Amino acid sequence: MAKGVKHYKRDGTEYTGGTHKMPNGEVHSGKTHGKTSVKLFHFEDLSKTAKEKAMPGYGMKSTKPKKKPAMPVRGQRTMTNRKKKKK
Repeated sequence: MAKGVKHYKRDGTEYTGGTHKMPNGEVHSGKTHGKTSVKLFHFEDLSKTAKEKAMPGYGMKSTKPKKKPAMPVRGQRTMTNRKKKKK
């Protein structure tokens, strides 16, 4: 197990306690295996929703402000000042 690598529960909650490695290579919580041991994951192995919980803002689109529409040039027809057609 690499030192300094964060481990997370399935829902994205960070786990900071002791860990142990199972014979199949999985990392579980607790120094030794017991009834309350749960499988732990690395960040890249989490689901998208779990990553959001682990790291708020993960995968969010850029929050650049939207451009305001340009002001019409003097005399330019717009939707509001367009002349109505006579029937």
